[in-house]
Amino acid sequence: MRDERDDPFDNIFDEIERMMNEMTGGDSTGFASETHVDVFDEGEAIRLVADLPGVEKDAVDLKCDGEMLTISAASDRREFDERIRLPVRVDEHSANASFNNGVLQVTFQKTEDSAPIDVE
Repeated sequence: MRDERDDPFDNIFDEIERMMNEMTGGDSTGFASETHVDVFDEGEAIRLVADLPGVEKDAVDLKCDGEMLTISAASDRREFDERIRLPVRVDEHSANASFNNGVLQVTFQKTEDSAPIDVE
């Protein structure tokens, strides 16, 4: 039986595994948690484009509260769970989403900022 306390490379392999887990989003199951998302300001609207390779349309779940968009999706090889803070407040009820060949596009209409309140 080998005594692992004498292995000079043991700490190096642990450190490499830790760094790989950080890069892939957490555990060693091969699932990544970060999604590549681009956000575009198109004047009256905000458009988000997310790459979800290998995901089927029925596996995509979107939620928005007007300030944050949550994208949850899964395929046989990966899980995606991303929260994106929107650059401006949007009307979450105006959402228009499409999914084609692993690319999700979501468009929201911007809302007006909160109205100022005069103090008398």
